[in-house]
Amino acid sequence: MRYQRRQAVAVGLLVTAALAHLAAPGPADSRAGGEPPVPAVAQQNQMHRVVHQLQQRLHTLPQDQDSWARLGASYVELARVTADPAYYAKAEGALRNAGDTGLAAIGMGTLANARHDFHAARDWADKAIAALPSSAEAHGVLADALTQLGDDAGAEAAVQRMLDLKPNTASFARASFHLELHGDVDGARSAMQRALAAAATPEEIAFCRYRLGELAFDHNRLDEAAQHYEQGLAARGDDMTLTQGMAKVAAARGDVPAALDGYRRLTARAPLPQYLQEYAELLEAAGKAEEAEKQYEVLTEQQRLMESQGAFDDLAAALFAADRGDGMQALRHAETEWSRRQSVFVADAMAWALHMSGRDAEALGYSDRAMSLGWKNATFSYHRGMILAALGRVGEAQEALVQALRLNANFSPLQALKAGRKLAELRGGR
Repeated sequence: MRYQRRQAVAVGLLVTAALAHLAAPGPADSRAGGEPPVPAVAQQNQMHRVVHQLQQRLHTLPQDQDSWARLGASYVELARVTADPAYYAKAEGALRNAGDTGLAAIGMGTLANARHDFHAARDWADKAIAALPSSAEAHGVLADALTQLGDDAGAEAAVQRMLDLKPNTASFARASFHLELHGDVDGARSAMQRALAAAATPEEIAFCRYRLGELAFDHNRLDEAAQHYEQGLAARGDDMTLTQGMAKVAAARGDVPAALDGYRRLTARAPLPQYLQEYAELLEAAGKAEEAEKQYEVLTEQQRLMESQGAFDDLAAALFAADRGDGMQALRHAETEWSRRQSVFVADAMAWALHMSGRDAEALGYSDRAMSLGWKNATFSYHRGMILAALGRVGEAQEALVQALRLNANFSPLQALKAGRKLAELRGGR
């Protein structure tokens, strides 16, 4: 899975975790342990019921700020599970009605992270921490924002504070992600195992299994990845992220019809940009160019819809344009995102966009910045290899491309094929 799309999924899931305590039903509504998995459709229905109950309560008690905060949290979650960004505006309205409270600030920060407005998320997190200094959730919102803004030291401090306050699934998951970004894959896996051990709900179990599956998939361990995805689905049937994981595994194993069927069902239910792009790339790699183009068109429309609701993602747009060969458009989006934040994610997008614009000497400098934390990421290595090849640094280019495929030979249906072809070309030219 391409790293930028996995980032989107991971941020969305951690965003949901940050508001779980707000959106969760009260004691009288809690589900007993040992229940069967909750399908995604059932989950949506359950959330709609929670929203309806909160709306009824607020009709009677319009000054109940906690209920407004819970309603806002529920709308953020509905935006995630339905891929309908219209819920963002509803969430913002509900959270503003929650008043100037710490819980409302946590909700606003979480919403801002979901919209990729990471500066606003950081500011809301600071307000939440000022009001609720012992809130692990507030520090989690801050950690998410600072990670995306490229403030590595600040993100590490926020994650550590969260662990100190509440060593639970959400805090261990953030610790895992931080370790992964720094190249400590074993540490990341260990932290996610601790997150799984602390998981108390089917949703948390599914999330942990998904992340463990991603760590395995991203390092060429397909059987292990499939096992985690399957165990996650056993906890919460028909989960979107886990369904996508199984589709990826099917494609990696060469069962393209099963993979396409999985993506077809997934995008029909949740037309999220990351799923649409993966589906389109798989169709294109399978020689179904016309069907792929239709999915790319749907993706473009979905991006416009997200932007209309205040959810801008120039990072994903830059990488999408670069992968499609549109260097000018890619660079425009990458420079816009770089003006907002200088994280390793955006540095790699700048490198790739500059490469596709024929500016490889500049691109290499951004690639250096992208690699600065030590993240063992196949896409980063692939981009670096292609840049080095364009600069005529054949030996270094081969090394980078070999590393990309050794890390994850299935990082992208299309780009992995290009990596293999370029590597063969470079070797043939010796």
